[in-house]
Amino acid sequence: MSETVRTHARVRASELVGRNWLNTGGKSLDLESLRGKIVLLDFWTFCCINCLHVLDELRPLEEQYSDVLVTVGVHSPKFEHEADPVALAAAVERYEIHHPVLDDPELDTWKAYTARAWPTLVVIDPEGYIVAHLSGEGHADGLSVLIPELIAEHEAKGTLHRGSGPYVAPEATSGTLRFPGKALFLPAGRGSTAIEAASDGGAPAGAAANGSDGKGSWLVTDTGHHRLVELGTDFETVLATYGSGTKGYADGPSAGDDATAQFNEPQGLVLLPEDVAAKAGYDVVIADSVNHRLRGLSLTDGKALTLAGNGVQRLLETGPARVDEDGAGFSGSLGNNPLEVSLSSPWDVVWSSKLNAVVVAMAGTHQIFSFDPLTGAVAIAAGNGLEGLLDGPAHESWFAQSSGLAEDADGNIWVADSETSALRKLVIDDAGAVTVETAVGKGLFDFGFRDGPAAEARLQHPLGVTVLPDGSVAVADTYNGAVRRYDPANGTVSTLARGLAEPSDVIVDHTGSAGDEPLLVVVEANKHQLVYVPIPKEAQQVDEGASQTQRPKSPVAAGPLELTVRFTAPTGQKLDDRWGDPTQLKVSSTPPELIVSGGGTSVGLLRTVELSPDVPEGVLHITARAAACDGPETEDGEIPDHAACHLYQQDWGIPVVLQADGDTELVLDLRGMD
Repeated sequence: MSETVRTHARVRASELVGRNWLNTGGKSLDLESLRGKIVLLDFWTFCCINCLHVLDELRPLEEQYSDVLVTVGVHSPKFEHEADPVALAAAVERYEIHHPVLDDPELDTWKAYTARAWPTLVVIDPEGYIVAHLSGEGHADGLSVLIPELIAEHEAKGTLHRGSGPYVAPEATSGTLRFPGKALFLPAGRGSTAIEAASDGGAPAGAAANGSDGKGSWLVTDTGHHRLVELGTDFETVLATYGSGTKGYADGPSAGDDATAQFNEPQGLVLLPEDVAAKAGYDVVIADSVNHRLRGLSLTDGKALTLAGNGVQRLLETGPARVDEDGAGFSGSLGNNPLEVSLSSPWDVVWSSKLNAVVVAMAGTHQIFSFDPLTGAVAIAAGNGLEGLLDGPAHESWFAQSSGLAEDADGNIWVADSETSALRKLVIDDAGAVTVETAVGKGLFDFGFRDGPAAEARLQHPLGVTVLPDGSVAVADTYNGAVRRYDPANGTVSTLARGLAEPSDVIVDHTGSAGDEPLLVVVEANKHQLVYVPIPKEAQQVDEGASQTQRPKSPVAAGPLELTVRFTAPTGQKLDDRWGDPTQLKVSSTPPELIVSGGGTSVGLLRTVELSPDVPEGVLHITARAAACDGPETEDGEIPDHAACHLYQQDWGIPVVLQADGDTELVLDLRGMD
């Protein structure tokens, strides 16, 4: 029988230790003050898309069990910038986190609970004992079974205390924009001026003022207000708004005060070529990130519509092993019924002249998709879904939360690959075949602020990219607060500007609005504004070093290492063995020489890996997957036809140091504990 994941031994929870508390009205919390409540520790870091998914997964549970459940976000940073308390406070506000957050910059609480991955969830019962340890996302269904079990158990024992929790809302910042994501230039005649012309000179729907100077306007995703805003070239005059400003999902009229259309943290947007827009019936494609959809916007009548996505977050295919022994995953058509396809946190979009399609940075599955506005065809253009940095043919490549896209003069697509702090490129040949290359960046845990030769240069979680007039590439180097420049001609990196507050996008402005020379337009997310930045004649050369994510290294011995990933399906679910073993492990290492044998992809959650005695330290990269479906709880019961199925997946990067007396086994929890 499948059982809810529970500990078999009573393990006392460790105290919560960190630098500061947020969302508590200035009070510090400890486990004693939370006694009598079910406590859910959410180990997260604000760069991590999987962590953001978990925030949304937990919201219904927090609301349903608000009198007994206290979620505590333990923010354990991956990047140096995330250890900045000001940046953390902005992220807590940006993502509308309505529970206490412990700032854990030294990873004290992370280490105390032996967390090894973002996100990790730990459940503590009302008596202060750990009852569950979960890695990755997709655990809401299991928690919805576990929490009522704990409520019944501790009400019977008299150890459950109902009542309000310790959350205290912070003061909100507000302005015209709130944490804007991306921006798009609208040429004269395609923005609110087009609506005005269509209405015989009357005021355009949604326009507060006609601040157009004949040079066009800027359409901005006002992400924190869940809408789009059209600004004049002064970045102050509001020409129009699109979306009601209420978080949600709805198509229909989107312009002005009468808008009923809703978005949920919209991010990237692209203006279709005029001939394509005329045939498609809309002008702009929007990455509606938390709705897991692509949306369309007509600038003529202000209507919003859904183009692709069924609203169900894509969690990679269940069923047979999806990635083969060589690491090659599925890549190709997902059909011509775009409203039936699941997407996952689309973050940016760009028009590809070679593919004649919209290219989509699908951050949630670490892939690049394409969407044809005329046929509705959706396809995976690159990436097999594994998180990391690997170049080569499209179907073998790895990405990590790609967040920015731009097309160059040759029709190739530049990619800001945020979690690898990398600048990548999709090289598209005349037949549409895609090959992936890396210009800057080393891997998931390598970052910094260093200019010079691209092989040694470092970025820190870039979110935006654009191509400059000379063919070089400008990057919104978000966590370094800078705009960087990569020159493909000589393979070097330099710095164009710094001192910016989490720049999330960068675009070239050719309008001459602030002078004769082209300028950069930077979306400065944490200052809630767009700014003009000159392109300097002489770029800066900065070297503030290269860094690696600092996590404790696990001592292991050279030779055989027994790897075990524990997984228990939740109550009401059964491992989906209709196509054989529904579990899978992929193991690799940095450097590759660390693993002598036992690497690669195969079914099962047990593996013996032989480690080389000649490599003193490195990182083990482990991806575990398990597929389970709703069905009868008897072990010999058949899974019903059309049962809802769930894919559990987690990627770990385990730093190891080889020692003679090191461990000879490594146990990880996907969903389970002793």
